[in-house]
Amino acid sequence: KASRIARSAKGRAVMEFGARRAHSYAGALYGSRAAYIGGCPVTSNALADRMFGIPAVGTMAHSWVQMFDTEYEAFKAYAEAYPTACTLLLDTYDVLGSGLPNAIRVFDEVLKPQGIRPAGVRIDSGDVTYLTRSIRAELDKAGYPDCKIVVSNALDEYIIRDLIHQDAAIDSFGVGERLITSRSEPVFGGVYKLCAVEDDGVIKPRIKLSENVAKITTPHFKKLWRFFDKNGMATADVLSLHSETISENEPFELFHPEFTWKKKVLTDFTVRELLKPIFVGGKLVYDLPSLEEVRAYAADCIDHLWNEVKRFENPHEYYVDLTRPLWEIKQEMLSKRGKL
Repeated sequence: KASRIARSAKGRAVMEFGARRAHSYAGALYGSRAAYIGGCPVTSNALADRMFGIPAVGTMAHSWVQMFDTEYEAFKAYAEAYPTACTLLLDTYDVLGSGLPNAIRVFDEVLKPQGIRPAGVRIDSGDVTYLTRSIRAELDKAGYPDCKIVVSNALDEYIIRDLIHQDAAIDSFGVGERLITSRSEPVFGGVYKLCAVEDDGVIKPRIKLSENVAKITTPHFKKLWRFFDKNGMATADVLSLHSETISENEPFELFHPEFTWKKKVLTDFTVRELLKPIFVGGKLVYDLPSLEEVRAYAADCIDHLWNEVKRFENPHEYYVDLTRPLWEIKQEMLSKRGKL
C-alpha cells in the first residue's frame, strides 16, 4: 500500500502520518517501518525514528491553534518554538480568510527578521485543488515561493493521483489511516499449511484440498525463480521442485497452471532464484540487511515491473507458474485425493 501511495505522488514526498490510527502499538511502529520500505521517506512516529532511524517530521495540530485566544498568537508561538521547522496549519477556522493571512504575517514578523525561511503550510480539509492554488499564488506574491504546501486528510493513491491530475499546488502529502491500516486490503488471507514432511531424509509432499479452488495448496519442497527479459524487466515467477535447476541457455516453457493451453516459450532471458536460506541445520546463515538495504531492494524490485502490471485499475496479470514436474506431482495428488 505504501508503494502504491508513494508512486501515485510522482516524486512528491509522502509522509507517513498514521500512528494514532493504527490498529495497535506494534501496528503503528512496524507500519512506519513498512511504509518507509515502501517509499515514504519520513514518518510522524518519533519512536520509529528512535528505533529504526526513520526521519521523524511533524506539523502543528488543530488543538495547538485552539489553545490560544487567537490564531495569530498560536502561529507566532509555534514559529518562536520551531523557527527552522515552521509549518503552520491553516484550516482550523478559515484557510484563506484568516489562516493564510496570519501565517504570512508571522513569517514576516517572526522568521524574516531572523533570516529564516518558512518550512511550509498545511491544510487538512476543503477543496484541496482550489485552496492550494490560491495559497500558492498568495505565498508567491508575499515573497515566499519556496514555502512548501503540505496536504493531508484521508488521502490514498487514488485521491493523490486525481489531485495531481487536477494540477493542485502540492509539494508533499501526509497520509494516515488509509496507509497504516492498508485500507484497501486490511486483512492478509495467509494461513499455515504443510506442503511437505521429511521422513529419514526423504521429502514427502503434502497437499490441502478444498471445494474452494483458491484454497488448494501447491505441494512439495520448492524453489522460487524470477524471469527477466532482455530489457531486465520481470516477466514471470516460477515455482519449481527444490531439486530442479533452470538454465538460461535453454528455452523455457511457461504455462498457466490452471489454463494449461496458455503457453509461452522464453528464449532470451535471465533468471534469478529468489529464496534465500535463513537457518540451515539450526544455524543462522543469513546476514540481516540494514533497513536502507531492504528499502533499496524493494524499490529495485518495483522498478523492474512493467507499468502495465503496476496500474491501479485493471492491471496486467503478473504470472506465477509451476514447472512441469511440480505441476505433474500436484495433478497426480489431486487425482488421488491427496495421496501420492
